[in-house]
Amino acid sequence: MSTPGKVERIDPKAGIPGGEVTLEYESVSAVSARALDFNFHGASGTVTAAGRTRALVRLPEISALEPVQVVTNLGADNEIASTLRLLVGRKITGDVHPVTNPTFDPDDGLLYVTRSGSRGEHVPISILAVEANGVVEDVSGDIMNPTAIAFDRLGRMFVTSRFDGVVYRVGREREPIAFAGDLGIATGLAFNRDGEMFVGDRSGTIYRINEIGESSKWAEHEPSVSAYHLAFGPDDALYVTGPTVSSFDSITRFNEEGIGSTFYRGLGRPQGLAFDRQGNLYVAASLKGRRGIVRISPDGRQAEIVVAGMNLVGLAFSPHGEMVVATNEAVYGLPLGIEGALVN
Repeated sequence: MSTPGKVERIDPKAGIPGGEVTLEYESVSAVSARALDFNFHGASGTVTAAGRTRALVRLPEISALEPVQVVTNLGADNEIASTLRLLVGRKITGDVHPVTNPTFDPDDGLLYVTRSGSRGEHVPISILAVEANGVVEDVSGDIMNPTAIAFDRLGRMFVTSRFDGVVYRVGREREPIAFAGDLGIATGLAFNRDGEMFVGDRSGTIYRINEIGESSKWAEHEPSVSAYHLAFGPDDALYVTGPTVSSFDSITRFNEEGIGSTFYRGLGRPQGLAFDRQGNLYVAASLKGRRGIVRISPDGRQAEIVVAGMNLVGLAFSPHGEMVVATNEAVYGLPLGIEGALVN
């Protein structure tokens, strides 16, 4: 026998506070649908739309491992409890301002994130190291508008500055040294399996940079309204996102010769991206009007939101299978058990 209002399904099964999930439940009357309220571990979610069998709900400020009890409130002391598989990410740290992926140091597992600021804004500390317990350590304030952070195969950290178009190498003493310059509005940064560096100038150029910091134009791409985001796939092709004014943006795949083709089209404001060891691509974007982390199959034919979240700019995988997602002001951790692609 069905129980009106009993939640049967939630999609996606992971999110961060403020992320929008779909709840599917046993049919209620049209009158009851207008009065629906949902509580997650006692905290009320925000209903953005509701019908007789499904509702869109924003997750409240909770952190929870599965399972989570969701209580449907139909009014007049009529409450229906449901237990669902749901993971709500824990907030690792706030007071940050990343504009692309956070990054894990492959040697010690520290998470690096930026407090980038608006273009031309100088903040006292612009690069931060975050331990697993959320303890934050100041790294550097000498790089203006740090954007992308990446480690090469020798474990050296490099950071782009979209302010001065320079890539900096940050040594063990954490003193930044200019490595390559004249790179336009330098944003995305990635290394291929041969250790070559690639940097995206969001004005429309992707540069290849050799081991002594000499750059050459490698490919051209449509200019972005915010930043280029770069990641090498298991096929050693370069995958690039760069949000435009379109709500139907694509992920572009560049082969080893720098020739681009569309890998996937249909995303809203796609930003940071990363691969898992099975070759799935994860990207912070909107899919069919809903925002979160989108997983795209290796062949580029299937896409689904796997983590619900608003204002997401990037993600990274920890050495222990935790997905870290970054909004424009905070970083959250979700132990999803996904192994990131091996570092080149």
